[in-house]
Amino acid sequence: MKTTAVTVVVSGVLAAAALAAPPTATPRRAAASRPVGSSPASIPSRPEKLTFPPLVYEPPSAAEYRVKLASGPIAYVVPDRELPLVNIVVYVRAGQYLVPAGKEGLADLTGYMLARGGTKSKTAEELEERLAFLAAQLTSAVGETQGSVGLNLLSKDLDEGLAILRDVLTAPRFQDDKIALRKEQMLQAMKQRNDDSAAIESRERGFLSFGEEFFANRYETETSLKALTKADLEEFHRRWFHPAQFVVAASGDFDRAVLVGKLEKLFADWPFRGDTAPPVPTNTAFAKPGVYVIDKDVNQGRVSVLLPGIRRDDPDSFPVLVMNDVLGGGGFTSRITNRVRSDEGLAYSAGSAFPGGVYYPSAFRASFQSKSRTVAYATSVVVEEIQRIAAEPVTAEELNTAKKSFIETFPRTFATKAQVATTFAQDELTGRYASDPDYWKTYRAKVEKVTASDVQRVAKKFLSSDRLVILVVGKKSDILAGDLKHTVSLQALASDRLVDLPLRDPMTMK
Repeated sequence: MKTTAVTVVVSGVLAAAALAAPPTATPRRAAASRPVGSSPASIPSRPEKLTFPPLVYEPPSAAEYRVKLASGPIAYVVPDRELPLVNIVVYVRAGQYLVPAGKEGLADLTGYMLARGGTKSKTAEELEERLAFLAAQLTSAVGETQGSVGLNLLSKDLDEGLAILRDVLTAPRFQDDKIALRKEQMLQAMKQRNDDSAAIESRERGFLSFGEEFFANRYETETSLKALTKADLEEFHRRWFHPAQFVVAASGDFDRAVLVGKLEKLFADWPFRGDTAPPVPTNTAFAKPGVYVIDKDVNQGRVSVLLPGIRRDDPDSFPVLVMNDVLGGGGFTSRITNRVRSDEGLAYSAGSAFPGGVYYPSAFRASFQSKSRTVAYATSVVVEEIQRIAAEPVTAEELNTAKKSFIETFPRTFATKAQVATTFAQDELTGRYASDPDYWKTYRAKVEKVTASDVQRVAKKFLSSDRLVILVVGKKSDILAGDLKHTVSLQALASDRLVDLPLRDPMTMK
């Protein structure tokens, strides 16, 4: 009854209001919404006609955060009061390249065990339990050319966290049962090396790019892994994990001077001396031109088109950066992506990469995955685009788009305080700060300076068709047969040389 009464009253009010309205009153259309301060005449008719003010941004200076600790390491200390967290990463000049022949797997196993195998004062289980109580994360790893031990925790627990980090760095336990478990996990992973065509392609691409004898291509085997002992891990650790080998990235909720003092204490009075790491080897050997096929019974072929690469400090590194963006590194604005994916519909993803190697040249790579029967044609399209960018200048629009993509996304490099610390620490570790301290300051100007003639010049210089190495992983019979629409010979794309690469034994890598 109450509901009905209210309805009647409201209806009566509305009716009365309608009767009271002037006879000439007409409904008013709501004004179209538009940005504050704008007028219809100022709104462009098309999105591409929008204009924006120039981006004003200056990158941080490494010198502002760089600290030479009396105890040895260089540290980049970047306060960040937004959250009550501290992140500290100790980078180490150590890697797979330091492992002697017959000990393959030692760097990986040591790096993994540092944070997970306990310390002199705590078993692995006690360490894990304490870190969980502190809601802290402790990580460690050793890769090809560097290692790291990282700690992330609440700032209120920093002193205890640093004490744990000191124990891990100076007195790891390398608990026997944890070593045995990790070795078993690594052995099981070995057995799966030939299961995934992507893993096969990645591995064999390394052999073709750098050679059979290069350190990065020395994989652990069943024999080498089973032969590793706790003493091997201890020796590797004591030889390379000491302050003279360290570079530190620290960011988070702390006072700069206070943290510097804590870092001095962290690395003081190191209990062992260690050695200085030698330079990273550079004895790469790029494969002979040709098509290299690995027969794998899958319904799609994976393809990498390779060429010899450059180091990151090459004088042509910026023209190469822009050139590759136009060719295949720029996603949907790049030529390879548009031709292979959008125009021809031959692959879901296609593109290229031309990274400058830090210590040795990294190979150029154009890659895609396509149906077995269309692999040859898709490869011919990629090769055609490689040849075209060397034969004719890129358009003004392509050049502008590529350069803007680097210039306008540049601030992302330093988007967080942790990124600031990490970027500068990596530059210190790899020698960029010593050789080019103004690299980030001049980065955008060097990109902007690149011309269409520069792009064509470096394309001619580095994308030579007579040096092409094409790696294909897939069902060989279907791939070589091709499709009925296109009479393309895969081997004709690379010196008419076809090489069968047998699958390596997963446990011996032979």
